[in-house]
Amino acid sequence: MALSGDGTAYNLTGPEDAPAVVLIHGLGLTRDSTWGQIAPVLALGYRVLSYDLLGHGETKLPGGPVDLTALSAQLIALLDELAIDRAALVGFSLGGMINRRCAMDYPDRVSALAILNSPHDRGVEQQQIVEERARSTAKGGPETGIDVTLARWFTEGFRRDHADRVAAVREVVLTNDPANYAAHRQVLAEGVTELIAPMPRLASPMLVMTCEHDSGSTPAMSHAIASETLCAETCIVPHLQHLGLIEQPDLFCEAVRAFLDRVLT
Repeated sequence: MALSGDGTAYNLTGPEDAPAVVLIHGLGLTRDSTWGQIAPVLALGYRVLSYDLLGHGETKLPGGPVDLTALSAQLIALLDELAIDRAALVGFSLGGMINRRCAMDYPDRVSALAILNSPHDRGVEQQQIVEERARSTAKGGPETGIDVTLARWFTEGFRRDHADRVAAVREVVLTNDPANYAAHRQVLAEGVTELIAPMPRLASPMLVMTCEHDSGSTPAMSHAIASETLCAETCIVPHLQHLGLIEQPDLFCEAVRAFLDRVLT
């Protein structure tokens, strides 16, 4: 583990002369809990950077308000410090919102986008419900509804057969600072609206993936993200839910690596 000048914890592995790939985790998780089984495989052929979002894992708490612009700026500052001019950005959930914001704000820094299990246009009524839910549960911290959340993230069979791995994710989420968790949850709820139908349209090669039974980042949302871009493909993983990349990391690793091989080499 290394720490940047502004307090961002990160890992940088893989051949120094290979194309750069950045892995961005989601709300309440960390670089290791999300990418632990995927990063080493990608690092066989790419220069892989994974890092903890503001106030997550080993990264220091933010010094100001949290929004997609601030989270995008965190990433760009890290790339600048590491002298990485361009990178493919692979983002999971909230990370798939951050990489889109980054591509909108810094298109010359982005060589490709992989957007995994990330929300998009929810419609007016559902958007209001999601925002209100995020506001109403903010005071409760990450433990509020954690068991319901884990049931939404993992399939019933995985929760039964791999209780230890589910418990490990639960522990990661519960270690979050309550106020910081609430702030990032608000970004996850509200930030989607600034990503809908971007103009100009995103032009980087794009892979959009989700799981068949991901209720918060649905297949329809993935197809909508792809339809609003110039060069996108979709991949819907059958049977799994939100944290399919932890249940079956090989499926995600194979798809992401094949995509990167096509567009970066």
